[in-house]
Amino acid sequence: MRRQIRFLLVLLLVSFCGTTGLFYLYESGSNPHVNSYGDAAWWWLVTSATVGYGDIYPMSTGARLAGVAAILTGIYCYTNFVTLTAESLNGFVNRARFGNAPFKGENHVVICEYTAFADEMIQALGRYPELAKRQAVMVTDLVSVQPYPDVHFVRGVPISPSALKQAGIERAAYIFVFANIRFVDPDLKTLHCVHRIRKLAPQAKIFMELNEPEHELAWHLGENITVLKSRDMLASILGDAGLDLSDHFKKI
Repeated sequence: MRRQIRFLLVLLLVSFCGTTGLFYLYESGSNPHVNSYGDAAWWWLVTSATVGYGDIYPMSTGARLAGVAAILTGIYCYTNFVTLTAESLNGFVNRARFGNAPFKGENHVVICEYTAFADEMIQALGRYPELAKRQAVMVTDLVSVQPYPDVHFVRGVPISPSALKQAGIERAAYIFVFANIRFVDPDLKTLHCVHRIRKLAPQAKIFMELNEPEHELAWHLGENITVLKSRDMLASILGDAGLDLSDHFKKI
């Protein structure tokens, strides 16, 4: 957006210098309404904004052509300014909905990726005393708009340090990392993500989903990490039990 604004400002500056110079050159001395360069500047302002008060108007062909250039440039620049301002205001007002607002809480639950199991995790939060009263934050780039109004949304790849910090990962108490099957080796992606999260949040209890629970690289991650087996989670959902975490949390 900054590049666009700079481009528009430069274009207006070029228009101002070029058209006012031509207007003053052609009208000075022959137009009774043009007595100074300030009059030419005023003419450019009202002409480029398409206001057209009529107090100063061109009388020569050259000045009229300069006026056409000022009008076309003004329409393009001012309409783009309005559009950029509206987009910026909309983005600021809806930044939480679009995943651009930082989370400022602590001792919360962070859910990485928005998969079917992640959705089940959100539904299951209220069943466990350890999780029920905590705020939840979702970090994912799989959706562009906040899926649940009561779950803070951060739009970004869960392996991105900026997205994780936006989710307050260093202050989280529980972190769930679900496998993203878009990748050829989702387990490798999950392990990489957990490795980065462990460095940012060494105090958090981490749960990670793996298709291969005995993955040869899992032992490198250290303690305080629990593996959630994809097959077991799917079995609990197909059995209409929802996401069953009874082995890790007490049910309400």
